[in-house]
Amino acid sequence: MKKLAGEFREFLLKQNALALAVGVVIGAAIGKVVSGLVEDLIMPVLGVLLPGGDWRSAQFTLSGNNAIKYGDFVGRIVDFIIVAAVVFFIVKALVEQPPPPATKSCPECLETIPKDARRCRACTSVVA
Repeated sequence: MKKLAGEFREFLLKQNALALAVGVVIGAAIGKVVSGLVEDLIMPVLGVLLPGGDWRSAQFTLSGNNAIKYGDFVGRIVDFIIVAAVVFFIVKALVEQPPPPATKSCPECLETIPKDARRCRACTSVVA
C-alpha cells in the first residue's frame, strides 16, 4: 500500500496534476466572483439603461407554445461579452508584463550585445 501511495504522489508531482487541480479550483472560484459581479452589479444597471425593461423575455411566437426566444439569446451574448471584459481587466490588472529585453543580437555574428550598443563588441560591425 505504501508503494502505491508513493507512486500516486510521484504521479501528482511529476505530471503537474496537483497544479492543474489547484488551477481548476481557483478558476471556478474566480468564475463565481466574476459571475456575481456581472449579475449583481453590472446587469441591473444595464437593465435600467436599456429601453423596454424586460428585454430578456422578448420572443417571436411561431405557433402555440413554440417560440424563438431571441431576448434570452441576446442576453446571454451580452453576459458573455461583459464576463469576458471583466476577466480581461482582472487579468490585466494582476499579471505584470515582462520588461523589454535589455539585450539584442548582432545581425552579423549573432552575439548578444546591450540594447543601446551601436557597435558589436565581438565583430565590430555597426548595429542599428
